[in-house]
Amino acid sequence: MSIKQLHQLLPGESAQIISFHKDLTLQSRLVEMGILPGVEIRLLKKGPFNGPIEIKVRCYEVALRYKDAMQINVS
Repeated sequence: MSIKQLHQLLPGESAQIISFHKDLTLQSRLVEMGILPGVEIRLLKKGPFNGPIEIKVRCYEVALRYKDAMQINVS
């Protein structure tokens, strides 16, 4: 089980959220969207040039900024 950041996943890969970095504003926003530690996610698409990252969480799809995806640790 290796821990990496969400933006390091490849399209089609699934992972489980482990933790967030220390940005409390970002954490509260992610939790409101259902992106919590312990939740299984799948990376669907990556935008070019560090563009948005589209993930599937539970039964819906969410687009995150690249810099926000860098703050999410997964395994």
